[in-house]
Amino acid sequence: MSEAKPAFEATSTGMIYIKIPVGMLQCNCSILGDPVTREAIVVDPGDEVGRILDLLGRHKLTVKAIISTHAHIDHVGGLSRLHQCTGAPVMIHRDDLPLYKGLDEQAAFLGMPTPEMAEIDHLLREGDPLRWGSYEARVIHTPGHTPGSVCLYMPKDPSNVTVPVPQLFAGDTLFAGSIGRTDLWGGSMEQILASLRGKLMELPDETIVYPGHGPATTIGRERDSNPFLI
Repeated sequence: MSEAKPAFEATSTGMIYIKIPVGMLQCNCSILGDPVTREAIVVDPGDEVGRILDLLGRHKLTVKAIISTHAHIDHVGGLSRLHQCTGAPVMIHRDDLPLYKGLDEQAAFLGMPTPEMAEIDHLLREGDPLRWGSYEARVIHTPGHTPGSVCLYMPKDPSNVTVPVPQLFAGDTLFAGSIGRTDLWGGSMEQILASLRGKLMELPDETIVYPGHGPATTIGRERDSNPFLI
């Protein structure tokens, strides 16, 4: 496992946002918390659950849901332990269940131990609301990287206080300057381009995009400069 990178923490815009690159492939795990109610969701806990729990404890956050944007091993490896430690329900999209059930094959491909599997408590669907405290994100089904890939979208709050700009937690569908690979289990270039052009590129230019790996970007920046989208 590579040396752990420090977590990025931000609270200045109201919502607690913590990004933790975890595991061998440095998946961006995200903790999103309400600073008033201390309720939170955790997105893509792929590994290093001890670090995730330490940060939850530091901010006195109670996890209401654990969501994986897709079922590749680097995004789901910590689901079981985090569920055991928090009791929060585990959520993925139905179309990624076969991929999740094949974790042993994924682990063998990467030469790593197969992580313990969690029971899936809720199967995500297009348009599902996810709520914690005073915050809400909407599920956008974006097949292509995997059949059940999803993004979580938080539109701008009309009060311009809790969510001053739209935010998208994009998993491995969209990266800064690139898109998710489609040569792995269940990938489809045709589907991912349809998801990007038909759904994500319909979002406002100012939408901040938090990818599953690497730095943040915006929809406008990717619309103008991403070689897969111009």
